[in-house]
Amino acid sequence: MASSHRSSPVPQSNTSDIFFKKEVDAAKRFQPMQSLPDVCPKEPTGDPNSLCDSPSLVADQHRWTIYHSKVNLPAALNDPRLAKRESDFFTKTWGQDFVDIGVVPSLYLPQINKEHFATYQQEAVQREKLHEKCKTICSPKDTFDRTLLQTHDKSRTDLEQVPKIFTKPDFALEDPLTFNAVLPWSHFNTAGGKGNRDAASSKLLQEKLSHYLDIVEVNIAHQISLRSEAFFHAMTSQHELQDYLRKTSQAVKMLRDKIGQFDKVMCEGSLKVLRLSLTRNNCIRAYNKLKLMATVHQTQPTVQLLLSTSEFVGALDLISTTQEVLQQELQGIHSFRHLGSQLCELEKLIDKMMIAEFSTYVRNDLTRSLEEECHVLEEERLISLVFGLLKQRKLNFFEIYGDEIIITAKNIVKQCVVNTVSQIEEIDTEVVVKLADQMRMMNFPQWFDLLKNVFSNFIIFLKRIKATLNVIRRVVLVVLDKTVKSKELGATSAQKNSAKDSTIDTEVAYLTHEGMFISDAFNEGDLPFSAGDSVSQRNLSPDSEPSSSDSVSEPECTTDSSSSKEQTSSSTTPGGIEMMIGEDMKLSELELGRLANKIQDLLYSASDICHDRSVKFLMARAKDGFLEKLNSTEFVALSRLMETFILDTEQICGRKSMSLRGALQSQANRFVNRFHEERKTKLSLLLDNERWKQADVPAEFQDLVDSISNGKIALPEKKPGAPEERKPTDFLLVDGQKYAVVGTVLLLIRIILEYCQCVDNIPSIATDMLTRLSDLLKYFNSRSCQLVLGAGALQVVGLKTITTKNLALSSRCLQLIVHYIPVIRAHFEARLQSKQFSMLRHFDHITKDYHEHIAEISAKLVAIMDSLFDKLLSKYEVKAPVPSTCFRNICKQMAKMHEAIYDLLPEEQTQMLFLRINASYKLHLKRQLAHLNVINDGGPQNGLVTADVDFYTGNLQALKGLKTLDLNMVEIWEQKR
Repeated sequence: MASSHRSSPVPQSNTSDIFFKKEVDAAKRFQPMQSLPDVCPKEPTGDPNSLCDSPSLVADQHRWTIYHSKVNLPAALNDPRLAKRESDFFTKTWGQDFVDIGVVPSLYLPQINKEHFATYQQEAVQREKLHEKCKTICSPKDTFDRTLLQTHDKSRTDLEQVPKIFTKPDFALEDPLTFNAVLPWSHFNTAGGKGNRDAASSKLLQEKLSHYLDIVEVNIAHQISLRSEAFFHAMTSQHELQDYLRKTSQAVKMLRDKIGQFDKVMCEGSLKVLRLSLTRNNCIRAYNKLKLMATVHQTQPTVQLLLSTSEFVGALDLISTTQEVLQQELQGIHSFRHLGSQLCELEKLIDKMMIAEFSTYVRNDLTRSLEEECHVLEEERLISLVFGLLKQRKLNFFEIYGDEIIITAKNIVKQCVVNTVSQIEEIDTEVVVKLADQMRMMNFPQWFDLLKNVFSNFIIFLKRIKATLNVIRRVVLVVLDKTVKSKELGATSAQKNSAKDSTIDTEVAYLTHEGMFISDAFNEGDLPFSAGDSVSQRNLSPDSEPSSSDSVSEPECTTDSSSSKEQTSSSTTPGGIEMMIGEDMKLSELELGRLANKIQDLLYSASDICHDRSVKFLMARAKDGFLEKLNSTEFVALSRLMETFILDTEQICGRKSMSLRGALQSQANRFVNRFHEERKTKLSLLLDNERWKQADVPAEFQDLVDSISNGKIALPEKKPGAPEERKPTDFLLVDGQKYAVVGTVLLLIRIILEYCQCVDNIPSIATDMLTRLSDLLKYFNSRSCQLVLGAGALQVVGLKTITTKNLALSSRCLQLIVHYIPVIRAHFEARLQSKQFSMLRHFDHITKDYHEHIAEISAKLVAIMDSLFDKLLSKYEVKAPVPSTCFRNICKQMAKMHEAIYDLLPEEQTQMLFLRINASYKLHLKRQLAHLNVINDGGPQNGLVTADVDFYTGNLQALKGLKTLDLNMVEIWEQKR
């Protein structure tokens, strides 16, 4: 009844062999026949797969199939970018280049040919033959269709008389609404007096329902008559199907009996062995788990024991191992549910203990007596603390060390001041309470000794810090080296494991009663442990897997409460102690590298701190201008002491600290200013009191000049107890030349040497000293010019006049300074940097100024005689007696000039000066002779003039050193044209 009315009749039993044969053939081809969907749900048969294997209209009606897919073909084919539609629909371009671009054949789709349809053709031939046979049996299709159509129309007309309520799928008389609709009781519940009509209505309703029943039964009978042949054929096929199922059941029973025998003989014993082996392994695991739990239970007492001996690294390793075991091996065990949080709190407590312990260690190390050797205090303890801090990522421990360095540096200075003040009886500590005030009451030797003591203590302090930081830094570098090696080893092992895993092929069988793989029973203990195994696998011995069924080796748990993990590597630390570095170190290579650099920077910071405390100590003493009042010797000693300390700290720490050097430079600049102002003031006073007379040269100044000639620019040291037997000399001998000098120049040379020696003692002030010395030399040149050439000495000193002797002496003094300028320049050049050589140009300018000044003095001497010649020769008359009075006066003045300058100036300069004077004399005489119209004609006047000139020449050449002087007196006569 469930089949459609359009279904064709099924063949009779004479075709059952064909159907049976087709089913056998299908079974041979392993192609199961698909059953029609069943609208009724099947009853459960006990097979869990039977409820879901068969298709169902109820379950499959909402399942998506390819028939649900929809596409708007015009929207896909219409291209709005084309101007007009193409005439050929199938060649219409989908895009600009659709036709031109060929389709590349897919590499994943095979080439289809007729051979692929051979199997289908064979099956289709069989079905076609069957179809032809069915056509001969069944009635013609058109006659059957016409009859069926007429019958269908008549039955549909009859069925339309039946109300639709009876054909609804949810029809149920239990529903009051449905019941009232089918049996309207309202007709029977009306008031009395209408009983006859109600009975008629009831009878009419009964007849109507009977009519509906007849229509339905007629249609059912009609449908059965149409399906009669199929019904009888199904009944016949049912008997054949039952015979076929009986034979199949017997074959299945025989097969199961054979499989049962196979199972007993061949499989049951082996499976039992595997089950027993698996049970044994489970027992071993349970035993090891219990041992592991017993060990974990002892963790807290063991940690307390390790902390009592300051074994922080061992305690942390034990806590880390226990936490890992709890997370991986003992997870979910109720008795250990609070142990993890307890261990975390214990770990935080250890962190605080390590920081406090490190602070105590640092304080004890830095505050111990500075008289002890610079060895590391309790090196083993320091190494243990550093390893523990690194393990817990407490990388700020170096900040604790830095704070302690600052505090200890302050205390070192304070203690040194207290110790020194206590030894000085002049300082009453009860009256003067502050240490700074007590320090200011010291004189320079006492304060200098105190500063020396502070510097020496700081050097010991820095050496001690360097030794400690070297140990810490080496520990960090050991951990860094281990981290790098572990990383490389891990990468190598990962490559090996990946290569090995690619070659392992394990056959896996499933044990249904245990729910595990058989390969697990064999692989435990046989496969090597990898780096990623759990902690228990690291702690268990690899030979825990039994070698045979009768030999059981119980593995011992290697987790020791007093040691760290098994997988550790020993590395020799600087203290000679082998520490176990765990592989679970939480620091990366970058962090360890930064930490090592910060530790090195901490040493630099310690040096800076010592320098800063020294600067404050220096500035505290310099508040009352104490340092500015030091003399050259004291300041040089102070400068050398500070330079030595700076160099020592640079050698210890390997880096320059600029604070103390800057303070020294600042004080040096102040010293240079005061030094220069004192010398300049002294020189000014000397020049203002200088009478410009030749001074005697003491022997010490001659020694000073001699030392410069020997290449040593320094003040000679006074020999104690040596008697002064040598007398002063009239001249200063410099490189074989005599220099007549005034007393100011002798002191100026000494001042110049003091400048040079100050540069030697304090190299950092070379540029400032060069500038100040240049200023001093310029001042001497300008001031001496004002006093001598400018005649300023007449008002300042009270001289009556500036004589030629004063002028010559001034010139000779300037020449002496010019002589030493190249020596001074070379001295400064050797002490300047190459980029500072440009400052040497000051000496070139000074030399030029001095030469110009000397030339002006020479010109002044010539000008004096020139004015004398002009005055005397303007009154000259050619007459007897000979020599004339004019020439006698001229010769007399020339003799005085020679007498004044001969002992002061060298012979060459005297000759050059007199040549210039003689040139001036000839000019004035020639002009006067021209005025008198006296010519060289051999006449009487010419003879008188010649006699006077010969007198002049004889007197001039008779002067000392001028005998060979070429006077060339012919030039006084006008040349004849």
